Amino acid sequence: MPEKKCDPSELRAETQPALDQSKFPMDIGEMYEGERIRKPDLYAEFGGVDIPEKFELVLVRPMEEVQDGRVEVVGPDLPKLQIGGAYPLGILIEVSGSKLDRDIEGVLERRVHYFTNYIEGVMHVNQRTDVWIRISKKSFERGMKSLAWVGRALILLFKRSLPIVEKIQVTFFTDPAKIEERLREAVKVYNARDERARGLTEEEVDAFYSCVLCQSFAPSHVCIITPNRMGGCGSISWFDARASSNVDPKGPNFPVMKGDCLDSVKGIYTGVNKVVQDRSLGAVQQISLHSLFDHPHTSCGCFESIAFYVPEVDGVAIVHRDFKGPTVNGLTFSTMAGHTSGGTQNEGFLGMAIEYMRSTKFIQADGGWKRVVWMPQQIKDRLKEAIPTGMRDLIATENDAKTAGELKEFLKSKNHPVIERWAELEKAEKEPVPETGREVPPETLPALIPAGLEIPAVGGGFKIILKNAKITAERVIIKREDSRK
Repeated sequence: MPEKKCDPSELRAETQPALDQSKFPMDIGEMYEGERIRKPDLYAEFGGVDIPEKFELVLVRPMEEVQDGRVEVVGPDLPKLQIGGAYPLGILIEVSGSKLDRDIEGVLERRVHYFTNYIEGVMHVNQRTDVWIRISKKSFERGMKSLAWVGRALILLFKRSLPIVEKIQVTFFTDPAKIEERLREAVKVYNARDERARGLTEEEVDAFYSCVLCQSFAPSHVCIITPNRMGGCGSISWFDARASSNVDPKGPNFPVMKGDCLDSVKGIYTGVNKVVQDRSLGAVQQISLHSLFDHPHTSCGCFESIAFYVPEVDGVAIVHRDFKGPTVNGLTFSTMAGHTSGGTQNEGFLGMAIEYMRSTKFIQADGGWKRVVWMPQQIKDRLKEAIPTGMRDLIATENDAKTAGELKEFLKSKNHPVIERWAELEKAEKEPVPETGREVPPETLPALIPAGLEIPAVGGGFKIILKNAKITAERVIIKREDSRK
């Protein structure tokens, strides 16, 4: 093995493949998929919300450009890191094979998530520029003292599972300067892939595709990928899923015949519902592809952003994973993520890819962009060309409104289209309704309370945190008052 350079700013460790699994210092297998590494057990983590410099990218190269089995770490390796610290990371995997072409890159890229979670003591979440990896103290102490071991494991798993990958080399970048340079290149590749998928519509195809890659984390989640709706993780388009299904027919991606269209606006299809019912073991009966209110699409937890309902203004707000602090409803991304993930359907919450916001069918059943009232400035800038020209200045950001009250005033000042909905609601409330009252028999009433939901303090009051709460009342009186009083 070549001698490692002494320069601490750029430690390079070049290794040769060790494909005999018995020689690995950590175990590898499906039993570790879904493993969680908590803070007390953490040796080091890479990426995540607080680290902006991160990416993972798979590229198909000509045979002569790939040195099979090569693993390289560019920058400080694990022993040089502070225990419990968070660091930038770039992962570049280059593959070649006689049957490989660039259409398969996104598919192989998503397998990085799949395979990394097979490694004992390694946790992998998300993808592309949202990647987050944790290494456990236990695995490090047992001998996994280099990221090169992760690279070797990925080589082993790629070749074992996908024979079409004939040659593969892996490079880890931990030097921030190198990551920044490579990150710009990676984003160009991601954008080119996404652009290719935008020219096709759901009406032009006979089948959609599904992905059940994340069912180890969310057993009832069945992702439906269409030309107009990328997977919530933001890394699998309709073309990617089709390529994956052709390459690996027994893998996590497979075709879904649309069947009869029950609602073209909401995006409800008999064939889709049948697959969702079967693959979720009956936990989910129906999904709407383009609504966050009527049987919204489920999510695992890898979604790039959340669309959520703001009842105070009857509008939809959006927040992405990298946004820090509370949103306009007083809740953070992580708090709402607990209510959006896990394969459950909660009306008013939708996990989605940022690319979906470029779709012509983006939440079309709920009003599309005319219903969007708030989003972080970073995402608004990123999607500038996708937002209809007449709506760009009407959507508030954290710079315009930090509370529902401020948001309402902003929308009034901009004459946002959602204001028309307020008039309709006020008219409905003024319709004469006879005063009625009835008692509900004593029973436990289930409440839609997300795990760990925080009720923000108002006017300097207390903050109430509800964790797995169940609210019970001996008696509830429901009474509608005549609005004429």
